[in-house]
Amino acid sequence: MTGIKISISLTNQTWPDGPTGLRDNLIKVAEAADRAGIDTLWVPDHLLQADPTVSADATDMLEAYTTLGFLAARTERVRLGAMVTGVTFRPPALLIKAVTSLDVLTGGRAWLGIGAGYHGEEADRMGLPLGPVAERFERLEETLELALQLWRDDQAPFEGRHYRLTAPVGHPLPLRRPHPPILIGGDGEKKTLRLVAKYADACNLFDLPDGGTRLRHKLAVLARHCADLGRPYQEITKTLAMRLGPTETSAEFVQRVRAQAPLGIDHVGLVMSQAWTPEAIQVLAAAVPELAEVEPNREPPNPA
Repeated sequence: MTGIKISISLTNQTWPDGPTGLRDNLIKVAEAADRAGIDTLWVPDHLLQADPTVSADATDMLEAYTTLGFLAARTERVRLGAMVTGVTFRPPALLIKAVTSLDVLTGGRAWLGIGAGYHGEEADRMGLPLGPVAERFERLEETLELALQLWRDDQAPFEGRHYRLTAPVGHPLPLRRPHPPILIGGDGEKKTLRLVAKYADACNLFDLPDGGTRLRHKLAVLARHCADLGRPYQEITKTLAMRLGPTETSAEFVQRVRAQAPLGIDHVGLVMSQAWTPEAIQVLAAAVPELAEVEPNREPPNPA
């Protein structure tokens, strides 16, 4: 694991030519990302726009796993995943089957991006389940346990508090071994980061204009959970969500990301308030080889 990787998330899917051009624009962006050396192409798993800087009523939003399947057919190298799937959106076996299918059909390029869910307005408006917080975290942990069971080809009955499967079958098994990487979204200290330490291959933290104070603290919390569970802190990819400015140059972007390396960030996930374009991806294409040479700090940060 060397250098800092770059991913993009297609949070805004409204291009200037509207829904009639959505397919063609999506293809152009995906193919540009594939050529540019972008590590992962993420799509949001929402039915409404969740970015608070963009109108929910005026923004196109495709269903996530249908879109990932479409992107799989238009790309050859870039990894694909949802950033992130709310655990209540689909029955666990269906979600795990979708990710496994994506992994098999892409030659091992799928992620399982998952979280407890949070968007109350979306749930109310669209009739989606969103139980109490404690219940959602219980469902999240059971889903993670079931995914790992299915991916190791264990057909024993699964008996959880919320999910019961008499003889789960995970065939075909994913091509990525031992399983597709798991990213858990969110930075809650008591539950989310502990689940990251126990189950995940990557966390997803947030870039705030505070000089890295909050980020350093969250990583220290993650390190404590890893120590408690006997998990090497260095095994977990530290992904940081950032926003690419509409006029930001490649040099400016590289400088901004370099500043995160001493904190241990080794993967940057980018969003934009407007829809991505091949031109915006070209800004990142120039940055990819430079950031591949930046070695992040692998040691846990000192608590603030």
